[in-house]
Amino acid sequence: MLLWVSALSLAIWLWLACCHGMFWRTDQRLPPRSAPRRWPSVAVVVPARDEAAVLPDSLPGLLAQKYPGAARVILVDDHSSDGTGALAARLGEGGGLPLEVTVPPPLPTGWTGKLWALRHGVELAGDTDYLLLTDADIAHGPTLLADLVAAAGANGLDLVSQMARLRVETRWERLIVPAFVYFFAQLYPFRWSNRPGSRTAAAAGGCTLVRREALERAGGVAAIRGAVIDDVNLARAVKRTGGRTWLGLAEQVDSVRPYPRLAELWRMVSRSAYAQLRHSPLLLAGTVLGLALVYLVPVAAVVAGAAAGSAAVAALGGAAWAVMTGTFVPMERYYGRPWGEALLLPFTAGLYLLMTVDSAVQHWRGRGAAWKGRTYDSQGGDGQGRGELRN
Repeated sequence: MLLWVSALSLAIWLWLACCHGMFWRTDQRLPPRSAPRRWPSVAVVVPARDEAAVLPDSLPGLLAQKYPGAARVILVDDHSSDGTGALAARLGEGGGLPLEVTVPPPLPTGWTGKLWALRHGVELAGDTDYLLLTDADIAHGPTLLADLVAAAGANGLDLVSQMARLRVETRWERLIVPAFVYFFAQLYPFRWSNRPGSRTAAAAGGCTLVRREALERAGGVAAIRGAVIDDVNLARAVKRTGGRTWLGLAEQVDSVRPYPRLAELWRMVSRSAYAQLRHSPLLLAGTVLGLALVYLVPVAAVVAGAAAGSAAVAALGGAAWAVMTGTFVPMERYYGRPWGEALLLPFTAGLYLLMTVDSAVQHWRGRGAAWKGRTYDSQGGDGQGRGELRN
């Protein structure tokens, strides 16, 4: 039985490596771009809730953008308790792009806090040509805004998104973060997402430039108002209504939020993992079995084959583990990590399996996707599309 299971695992890895959109490659960067004859207007919308700790490392970079056209920053203080709004206003006094700090109305039923804040910022932006939707913990390089707009214009794109480079300074960050991006790319191969007409669509919420007309055509922020995984749902909405989307790895976009302990990383993953599975017990069971078959069986086969003296089982498991490691090496290199750390991917996948199960358990306990004092039942709320707020 283990022989056949090991052979199946190897076959899956060969298919993933060769036929799944080359998800493991890290060459999807901003496409060729050229300066437009007229630089369109841009409003940068930053939803922020209790972000005073990271704003000094992120907001100044946005305000210092070297953009040839009209641009401004709208920071939406989502009823913070740590002085986020006042701090942002002080940082804005240093010059650069105009900054407006605003507070949205109270959160209504059916909306997640972030999307309600985004909607408020988008409304204040008015008839701007483009909107850059970004997070308060993201630092941007000085020419990022111009590069995004130039790439969108030169390639006829309605949505351009870059996956921010997360921190890998602590031991747990180095173990978890590269795998996080690797798994995301495996779920949504960037090449497929960037292909016009493909059913795959994805974006990264930390850095998403969207054409205002395309957002309105997709139904605006209200179209995804209850979505916990808002970035992917936004890309789907834009692509579903005829827009062209693009997603790739970043070169000037970095997260400044630290995750020093496993607990913080665990919460980051588990708060939305079960929502990604559409809160389906069947999809959860399939995911657990799939993760075990793809990531855990190769190691088990090597150990069991060696212990039982079965060279065939050990060889099949070792071959699957080698293919797995080889597909992970480019992501480790993107994060500046030695290739040998890619051998630990099965262990990291085991942690992700536990995080996914924990996400489902928290949902069944009524805690849903918890973040900064708010808990959401699901993308569909109570099953009627309401996305209920619990705290």
